[in-house]
Amino acid sequence: MSGVTGGLNEPRILLDETFTLGECPNWDAANNRLYWADILNGALHTLDVETGARKTWKFESELGCFGLTDQGRIIVALRKDIIFLDPQTDVRMPLARIEDGIHSRTNDGKIGPDGAFWVGTMDDNADKQAIASLYRITADGAVDEKITGFKISNGLAWSPDGAKMYHSDSRGPWVNRWDFDAKTGAIGNCERYLDLDDTLGRPDGGAVDMEGCYWSAGVSAGNLNRFAPDGTLLLSIAMPMPNPTMPCFGGPDMKTLYVTSHQENYSAEKRAEFPDAGKIVTLRVDVPGVPVHRFVEAG
Repeated sequence: MSGVTGGLNEPRILLDETFTLGECPNWDAANNRLYWADILNGALHTLDVETGARKTWKFESELGCFGLTDQGRIIVALRKDIIFLDPQTDVRMPLARIEDGIHSRTNDGKIGPDGAFWVGTMDDNADKQAIASLYRITADGAVDEKITGFKISNGLAWSPDGAKMYHSDSRGPWVNRWDFDAKTGAIGNCERYLDLDDTLGRPDGGAVDMEGCYWSAGVSAGNLNRFAPDGTLLLSIAMPMPNPTMPCFGGPDMKTLYVTSHQENYSAEKRAEFPDAGKIVTLRVDVPGVPVHRFVEAG
């Protein structure tokens, strides 16, 4: 484990481990621990960033996304099933199931300011169609479809005050911004925030900092991009791999970014050309990130 060194905005490899489709980094501030998923291998990973201690949980299907709960458990979105995992005992309990057709699976997801688990889906076929949806899942097992009609749901993040929700379609490729009610989870007044392309980077996972700026993994361009609230590009940081997938903020001061990446469908030649593809990057930034909320369990 290389740790964080160097100056601001300078990416470093965190771990000398490679993941096929690294995604969904989550910072556990209470335990100084980073979690992330390897979607296609059905694996949930964790790292104690101080000691280097590692642990992995395996599942029977793809693992699209997950979040931490207010009771110390992890809520996990498998291909269709939403379950709880107790990381101390490995006990797993079902909560809900997303029924939206055989050609889709869960993808990007995050816990919102409303304490619900927001989970997007994607078309699993090579020829992507606009069959994906975004769902809001609560502790009673209710699954509420909030938006539909896109190819790959991605980019979920919320403004510092919780009043705006960001959401993208990686194959749009666009990012929309919605008004958000943190008490009820209601959304409205959608506006186009960004129209992107392969050169700057199609929008994959996202995060927001305390200045209200939106960080987007430019998965097609090897960039990590920071946009102002008005959509102005403020910063584009080259990553040491072609396909970064999602940023998250962490560390004691929330000024460390962790960025996952993938090497899905890489040939042996491409893996040799880009040996850091599929690894996790870390970098220091000067503005702290907005902490991600925890899922509110019933009772």
